[in-house]
Amino acid sequence: MTAIEKKAAVRRKRAANITKRLHGKSIVLVGIMGCGKSTVGRRLAQYLSLPFIDADTEIERAADRSISEIFAEHGEAYFRDGEKRVIARLLQEGPQVLATGGGAFINDDTRHNIKTNGISVWMRAELPIIMARVRKRPTRPLLKTPDPEATMKKLMAEREPIYAQADMTIWSRDVSHEAVMEEILKALEANLPPLQEGAAPAPDTTGPES
Repeated sequence: MTAIEKKAAVRRKRAANITKRLHGKSIVLVGIMGCGKSTVGRRLAQYLSLPFIDADTEIERAADRSISEIFAEHGEAYFRDGEKRVIARLLQEGPQVLATGGGAFINDDTRHNIKTNGISVWMRAELPIIMARVRKRPTRPLLKTPDPEATMKKLMAEREPIYAQADMTIWSRDVSHEAVMEEILKALEANLPPLQEGAAPAPDTTGPES
């Protein structure tokens, strides 16, 4: 077995161990807009061989219009109600990696649903990193204000105590997406419940040393 094959086998074994310890639940990424939930989530799902679902994309598909249009036509309360219903449905379809919108975890019902059917990971990030990222996507409805940075600072102050209720927290730093994914993998390994005693271990696919 070559070094590359060994590395791939170790990766598969690690991924299998994590997914078994999910016990059918979804990994739910929460946090403020711009923290990297979708970009990192896609890589995490690929690593774990799980489906990746972006809740905002599913909301747009269900409403047949963009989130900006939903906000403009019906307001935030209408959007949050639809978001709650879509996420409740998605959580019944696990296991998966589910990236949620920045305000989703703030809703009491959604937070309870995530607690029941998922493993929540708060992707925490500092304000300068968040602002550098969100400026690349100027369509975010909540930031269409005269001072987007002040708005973001206020949102973070209001929401971070609630994000802190997530099952685990990692820092989404200004590093590669793979490095942030590795932080999530380590958090999952450290915090997920162990496999039940007597459960079959992940198969050893590493093969004999060569």
